[in-house]
Amino acid sequence: MSVHRRSQGLFDPKLVSEAIGQSFIKLNPRILFRNPVMFTVEIGTVIMLIVSLWTLSGNAHQGSFAYNLSIFLILLFTVLFANFAEALAEARGKAQAATLRKTRKDTPAKKIVLMGEIFLNEVHIVPSSELKKGDVFVCEVDDIIPSDGEIIEGIATIDESAITGESAPVIREAGGDKSSVTGGTKVLSDKIKVKVTTDPGESFLDKMIALVEGASRQKTPNEIALTILLAAFTIVFIIVCITLKPFGDYANTPITIAAFISLFVCLIPTTIGGLLSAIGIAGMDRALRANVIAK
Repeated sequence: MSVHRRSQGLFDPKLVSEAIGQSFIKLNPRILFRNPVMFTVEIGTVIMLIVSLWTLSGNAHQGSFAYNLSIFLILLFTVLFANFAEALAEARGKAQAATLRKTRKDTPAKKIVLMGEIFLNEVHIVPSSELKKGDVFVCEVDDIIPSDGEIIEGIATIDESAITGESAPVIREAGGDKSSVTGGTKVLSDKIKVKVTTDPGESFLDKMIALVEGASRQKTPNEIALTILLAAFTIVFIIVCITLKPFGDYANTPITIAAFISLFVCLIPTTIGGLLSAIGIAGMDRALRANVIAK
């Protein structure tokens, strides 16, 4: 079964509910501070909440309560939607990692009992997670290979589509340059004995799980450069909006706080800042569904 078949749908109810919860958790300024654009939008949201309560108390210089409240709700929705997009992409990555982890844990291995250097005819069924480097197991037709290893006896046709995406079966045999097998692939014919070549936690499947985990990923150089650019734009537009105040006073034209903040949010690259992380995570996630591992 390939990775993309095992992955959950984009709008799986469980993932959506988890993403909604994370959207509110990500409102924490210490978390949102890593995204300067959305952090400034959150500050504007808090200011609009204060202004809305101020107008509710009877201050009419900053516009009506309904107007200020609507601006506050729009800004709040903007921040929450940006958090939701990133949280949903992260939740999908974690769900796929959990599926892969379950596959690794639940795959049975027919471990051959060794007495010194001698193979006994006794075979024990153990979970793949208990296999260690140097252990030997046997795989027959329709068996899932439980761990990475080298074929030491036999020849078999193996379906590697779950890992590589290649639909055509490949032939692996002992003693040749194509004797290595990967955990998670399926034996289609014959019988092979395989010696485990990786320690627990170092297999290809483990590395695959680590890559799928969106939350632990590092930003790409392009993302870092774009984040710096967006931060610079944000600073420039903060200065632009601040300088409008003396111009308004000189022209005897009062400008409300809501108008300042609305103009500021429209000027800064809010959309790019809000969806930048989600785009990176979702891009790798979409590639994974085609069995392409991106880092």
